[in-house]
Amino acid sequence: MLVLSRQRDESIVIGDNIVITIVDIRGDKVRLGIEAPGEVPVHRQEVFEAIQRENRKTGPSQAGGVASNASADDSGR
Repeated sequence: MLVLSRQRDESIVIGDNIVITIVDIRGDKVRLGIEAPGEVPVHRQEVFEAIQRENRKTGPSQAGGVASNASADDSGR
Protein backbone atom coordinates (compact mmCIF):
# COMPACT_ATOMS: atom_id res chain seq x y z
CA MET A 1 0.00 0.00 0.00
CA LEU A 2 1.32 3.41 -0.95
CA VAL A 3 0.73 5.95 1.83
CA LEU A 4 0.81 9.64 0.90
CA SER A 5 0.34 12.77 2.99
CA ARG A 6 -1.88 15.50 1.54
CA GLN A 7 -3.39 18.68 2.87
CA ARG A 8 -6.74 20.23 2.05
CA ASP A 9 -7.09 21.17 -1.65
CA GLU A 10 -4.15 18.96 -2.65
CA SER A 11 -4.59 16.08 -5.09
CA ILE A 12 -3.27 12.67 -6.07
CA VAL A 13 -3.29 11.55 -9.71
CA ILE A 14 -3.78 7.87 -10.62
CA GLY A 15 -2.93 6.97 -14.19
CA ASP A 16 -3.88 9.52 -16.80
CA ASN A 17 -7.50 10.09 -15.87
CA ILE A 18 -8.23 9.73 -12.14
CA VAL A 19 -7.71 12.62 -9.71
CA ILE A 20 -8.41 12.37 -5.98
CA THR A 21 -8.58 15.70 -4.14
CA ILE A 22 -8.74 16.31 -0.39
CA VAL A 23 -11.86 18.49 -0.16
CA ASP A 24 -12.20 18.87 3.61
CA ILE A 25 -10.78 17.57 6.88
CA ARG A 26 -12.88 17.73 10.04
CA GLY A 27 -11.59 15.88 13.07
CA ASP A 28 -11.12 12.25 12.04
CA LYS A 29 -13.16 12.61 8.81
CA VAL A 30 -11.61 13.33 5.43
CA ARG A 31 -13.79 14.27 2.45
CA LEU A 32 -12.44 13.24 -0.92
CA GLY A 33 -13.39 14.46 -4.37
CA ILE A 34 -12.84 11.88 -7.09
CA GLU A 35 -12.67 12.73 -10.79
CA ALA A 36 -12.80 9.61 -12.96
CA PRO A 37 -14.23 8.64 -16.34
CA GLY A 38 -17.83 7.43 -16.27
CA GLU A 39 -16.78 3.90 -17.22
CA VAL A 40 -14.65 3.60 -14.05
CA PRO A 41 -16.85 2.47 -11.14
CA VAL A 42 -16.17 4.38 -7.91
CA HIS A 43 -17.75 3.14 -4.66
CA ARG A 44 -17.14 3.32 -0.94
CA GLN A 45 -15.71 -0.02 0.19
CA GLU A 46 -18.85 -1.05 2.10
CA VAL A 47 -21.02 -0.33 -0.95
CA PHE A 48 -18.64 -2.27 -3.21
CA GLU A 49 -18.73 -5.25 -0.82
CA ALA A 50 -22.54 -5.17 -0.74
CA ILE A 51 -22.61 -5.12 -4.56
CA GLN A 52 -20.24 -8.09 -4.66
CA ARG A 53 -22.39 -10.05 -2.18
CA GLU A 54 -25.52 -9.30 -4.20
CA ASN A 55 -23.80 -10.29 -7.45
CA ARG A 56 -22.77 -13.63 -5.91
CA LYS A 57 -26.40 -14.22 -4.85
CA THR A 58 -27.82 -13.47 -8.30
CA GLY A 59 -25.13 -15.49 -10.05
CA PRO A 60 -23.19 -14.87 -13.23
CA SER A 61 -26.27 -15.26 -15.46
CA GLN A 62 -27.17 -11.57 -15.06
CA ALA A 63 -24.76 -9.48 -17.10
CA GLY A 64 -23.40 -6.62 -15.06
CA GLY A 65 -25.17 -7.65 -11.87
CA VAL A 66 -26.14 -5.07 -9.30
CA ALA A 67 -23.08 -2.88 -9.96
CA SER A 68 -24.62 -1.68 -13.23
CA ASN A 69 -27.65 -0.46 -11.30
CA ALA A 70 -25.74 1.54 -8.65
CA SER A 71 -27.23 4.95 -7.94
CA ALA A 72 -25.41 8.21 -8.59
CA ASP A 73 -25.03 8.64 -4.82
CA ASP A 74 -22.97 5.45 -4.60
CA SER A 75 -20.71 6.26 -7.53
CA GLY A 76 -20.35 9.95 -6.73
CA ARG A 77 -21.58 11.03 -10.14
